[in-house]
Amino acid sequence: MTRRDEGQANLTAILIVLGLVVAGVWIWKRLPLDTQDYIIDQAIPLAAAILAVGALVWTVARRVRRRAGRRKERARLMGAFERATSRDKRLELAFAMIEANDYRIEGLEPLVPALRELLTDTVQRALGDKQHRIRGMSASYVGVLQDKSVVPLLIKALEDDHAYVRSCAALGLGRLRATEAKEVLEKVKEEDWDQTVRSRAREALERMK
Repeated sequence: MTRRDEGQANLTAILIVLGLVVAGVWIWKRLPLDTQDYIIDQAIPLAAAILAVGALVWTVARRVRRRAGRRKERARLMGAFERATSRDKRLELAFAMIEANDYRIEGLEPLVPALRELLTDTVQRALGDKQHRIRGMSASYVGVLQDKSVVPLLIKALEDDHAYVRSCAALGLGRLRATEAKEVLEKVKEEDWDQTVRSRAREALERMK
């Protein structure tokens, strides 16, 4: 649709709304006073209550459908992760699984040991400039697993040459609420040259309050 067509469609919609308003006013003025009073005192409140209940039911139903869809997608990804044999494929599925689960551990507990091993290994071995994003994502996502054994690894990642990795490490520590890393994060918050890293360190510290 071109801009001209969009403009014509908008003008048509405006004219229709205006027509409905004018027609509504015309009809209202010709209604008996008793009917107007009934509409104001009873019909409108009843309609408003029905709309409110309908909106509430729709919201609840939408959340239920969303949760069911998320559980289904999580189960699919978990199955694919367990079947995958390629390390790169497992890493890709691990990222997708954590994202699909809204960065929560609930429901992923059976895979925590395998995920921890995969993600920590990636942080340690995905070296070099070309793999810094994978290294950073692994540092961030491993914090979702709520396993404090990875805290020393994430503290070390705060010294990475890439700001992206450092910011992800701070995010991971924040997700873990690793109070033992407070002193290091305070230093990063004050001294790191990258603004994003400083912000992530500050957010991590706020999570620990």
